[in-house]
Amino acid sequence: MSPTGNKAGDVKIGATFFRTRRIAAAVTRRTARRGRTVPLPHGDGCGAAFTLIELILVMALLATVLAVSAPSLSRFFRSRGLDSEARRFLALTRAAQSRAVSEGVPMILWFDTRQRLYGLNADKSFVEADAKAERFAVDETLEVEVRRSAEAAAAIQASQFRNEKLDTGSLHTLRFNPDGFVSAGSPEVVVFRQKNNGELWVAQSRNRLSYEIQAGKEIASR
Repeated sequence: MSPTGNKAGDVKIGATFFRTRRIAAAVTRRTARRGRTVPLPHGDGCGAAFTLIELILVMALLATVLAVSAPSLSRFFRSRGLDSEARRFLALTRAAQSRAVSEGVPMILWFDTRQRLYGLNADKSFVEADAKAERFAVDETLEVEVRRSAEAAAAIQASQFRNEKLDTGSLHTLRFNPDGFVSAGSPEVVVFRQKNNGELWVAQSRNRLSYEIQAGKEIASR
């Protein structure tokens, strides 16, 4: 049986008339109550989305800002690398001093400027194999310089300790004694330098009990 209708919007199937417009309106109202999307009326209210031109302009603006700020961001992250390396080395000096006092064994913090490595281990005159030994690589963007005073250089020559006699042109050692002091032959300053970002010094404190990060200055004689 084919549907027939007697007026616009009415459909007859058998003996029953369905008013399609009223049904559609009722469905729309129920959908709105349930929080679903309701069709927007045609007209000025449908222009709420961004146009393609607006999106392109925003992306171009973001690209310009990133291009201008990239050099500054690069310098910032490089300078953070310099600061992090100096602080890590300083933390290793504190660990060496703490182990020397607590374990009653001299600790050696060694630095190889040629291989760009440094580490910590117990003095091999007392402990041949140190299970707590540590080793680190210097950031590839950094330069490292170890500085000694004339008195420290003379003390290293007279040293009776095996590790300190290993000091050569590229291998240097900082020795921490069980009494908490730094040995007389240990370098006064370890300089971490980075191009265009200056340098940081890890230098002995005035009382020679520890190392600290300092501003660059001349090495004073003892």
